[in-house]
Amino acid sequence: MEAVICGIDPGLGTTGYAVLRCAGDSASVIDAGVCRFDANQPLARRLVAVRSDLATIFDEHRPECVAVEELYSHYKHPKTSILMGHARGVILMAAAEAGAEVRSYAATRIKRFLTGHGRATKAQMQRAVQTTLGLATLPEPADVADALAIALCGAADMRERATEAAV
Repeated sequence: MEAVICGIDPGLGTTGYAVLRCAGDSASVIDAGVCRFDANQPLARRLVAVRSDLATIFDEHRPECVAVEELYSHYKHPKTSILMGHARGVILMAAAEAGAEVRSYAATRIKRFLTGHGRATKAQMQRAVQTTLGLATLPEPADVADALAIALCGAADMRERATEAAV
C-alpha cells in the first residue's frame, strides 16, 4: 500500500508540517517545513493564515491522511491551550475540506512510537526521526522534526489498521 501522509505540529506562531510518501515499511520525505504567522496580527487573521497555508500544502500534495498532534494542557497555562485549540480546529477543518482522513495522536504516543518511551526530549526525537528516515542531517527546526515524527506515527497507524482489516 502506497500513501501520502501529512504530519502537522500545530501552532499559532509556527506550524510545522511534513509530507511523506509511504510504501510498506518505508517512508520518504516529499516536503517539510514551517509556516510562520505574525504574532502582532489579531487571532482571527492568524487563523485565516493557518488555514490558507495548510490548504495550499494539502492542495499541492493531496495527502490521504493528515496526522495532527493532540493538545497538551498544562494547568499553569490554560489560555495557551485554548488558543492552540483554535489553531488545531482550523487545521482539522482544512484537512477535512481537502478530503483527507484526519487522525490525532498524543505527544506521548508519538514519542513512544519513535523512541520506545513517551518522555523523549526534542534532541532524542530529532535523532530518531533522522535515523528512521535516513536523513543526512538532523531535521530542524524542532517543529519540522515534530511534524515528521507525527507523520511517521500516522503512517504506522495506517499500516496497522490496513493489516487488521486484511485479517
